Amino acid sequence: RRRSAGIGAVAAPLAARVRLLFNPALRSAVFFVPGLMAFVLYVAGILLTALTIAREQERGNLEQLFATPVGRLEVMLGKLLPYLALGALQALLVLAFGMSVFDVPLRGSLGVLALGTLLFLAGALAQGLFISTVAGSQQVATQIGAISSLLPGILLSGFVFPIDHMPALLRWIASVFPVRYYVDLLRGVMLRGNGIGALWGDFLGLGLFCLVAVALATLRFRRRLT
Repeated sequence: RRRSAGIGAVAAPLAARVRLLFNPALRSAVFFVPGLMAFVLYVAGILLTALTIAREQERGNLEQLFATPVGRLEVMLGKLLPYLALGALQALLVLAFGMSVFDVPLRGSLGVLALGTLLFLAGALAQGLFISTVAGSQQVATQIGAISSLLPGILLSGFVFPIDHMPALLRWIASVFPVRYYVDLLRGVMLRGNGIGALWGDFLGLGLFCLVAVALATLRFRRRLT
């Protein structure tokens, strides 16, 4: 009788409880604003410096620059550092706007966020300088800068489409651009409160891109007129 009673008994259903840890209110602004911040800084950073060398070459200012004993690396750093300070100010304004207007939290360290932002800005500005050394005119530099920043910033950054759901080829292409790492870093610091230990991969990607971009821009720059 006990066996038959046990067989005939129906087990109580299990109740599943879902916990949303980082965006419990499911506000889209909390997810999109960090990505939008990265997109704005990436496009602005590249376009700021993409016209630098091309503009001076068109105006003939490079002749005076070539007459000085300044080396190629010094020229690149001289072009990079002022725009880096301007980009840092822009990043601060965008961050303050996102936190005050859209109520996006900052759960992590501001110092970690600042370090990642400086690496990202340096890489984006160096990419713009490289474009400036390749382009022969301001018009070409603007077109290359827009294409190389808008498309990766929207499609390959994780800003709109999750990178984990992309095909393997697109994931590999996305890993080349620094905006992919910066979007993940922003969401990690602002939403999840992660530190450097959890974001070391993003810092590594940003640092490597920055070094490669500065090196390529320096090597492309020639102390001669074309």
